[in-house]
Amino acid sequence: MNQKGEIVIYQTADGETSIDVKLENETVWLTQGQMAVLFDKNQSVIARHIRNALTEGEIGESNMQKMHNTISKYKPTTIYNLDVIISVGYRVHSQRGVQFRRWANSVLKDYLIKGYAVRNDLI
Repeated sequence: MNQKGEIVIYQTADGETSIDVKLENETVWLTQGQMAVLFDKNQSVIARHIRNALTEGEIGESNMQKMHNTISKYKPTTIYNLDVIISVGYRVHSQRGVQFRRWANSVLKDYLIKGYAVRNDLI
């Protein structure tokens, strides 16, 4: 897997949502705003789910990275890795959340039963 960082375009099965996903250090990274789009929820809802997952010890500070960007020269943007995305995906209540959970469950089931998973475009 790429160590430097690669941008991959993710698109939902219905074609309504497209997100640039950052691939780095064998995981994917999204901002709160991107997760809000992915799960079709307000960013404040995503922030609350992240805060709760941190408080409950489900995820840790190591699952986050601060990035300086050209959009905001005064405040860095926090990006969150796959562990956080999965945690939020299992907490959020939306149709996109349901689609995400179905996809995640099918991948997990494939790994447990077959020992591998094949790319599946369910989301």
